[in-house]
Amino acid sequence: MVDRRRAERLDQPHVPRGLRLPRVDKETFGRWAEGIARSMGTALFIVYMTLVLGAWFAWNTLAPGGVRFDPYTFTFLTLVLSIQASYAAPLILLAQNRQSDRDRVALEEDRRRATMQKADTEYLAREIAALRIAMGEVATRDFLRSELARLAEELDEAAQRRQRRERRQQGREVARRPGGGEPLDEPRDDLDGDHPRNRPAEG
Repeated sequence: MVDRRRAERLDQPHVPRGLRLPRVDKETFGRWAEGIARSMGTALFIVYMTLVLGAWFAWNTLAPGGVRFDPYTFTFLTLVLSIQASYAAPLILLAQNRQSDRDRVALEEDRRRATMQKADTEYLAREIAALRIAMGEVATRDFLRSELARLAEELDEAAQRRQRRERRQQGREVARRPGGGEPLDEPRDDLDGDHPRNRPAEG
């Protein structure tokens, strides 16, 4: 009763009973299985298998009866070929499973890289669009030249208008002066004799 309760307790590790099989490294066994499956899928294996079967048939048919180890109907050969086929099929399936696992991992890696490349491409596309918008707002060389030429023309026109305005003002000042003579460089006074009352009377 006590042993049964102890066996039903969940707080103690369960001790497995029965025969313990030897542990095999799956990676090493898988590589070994792939090597056998790869060698069985070559033309060289078929050639060697044909030579072995031909020698088997020739020895058990043409050799003396006392030395024949597998006489006609070749029962032992059939057993050997059956054992070979029974082992070849699981080895080939194991190699295919490992290859499918590698293909799945490679597919996931390709998908991850494709996702990263897509994200990088979208980021670069956004950056290029932003640069184009920024370059559209930056003044180019031709734009600066045209603006400088326009400003130079406006300055020339302003200078010409200022000169015309100064000329009109000078003309008005000359017209307002008595006698309509040329403007003097110095003010008139009585001492120099250039005042109108100090001038001698004309003829």
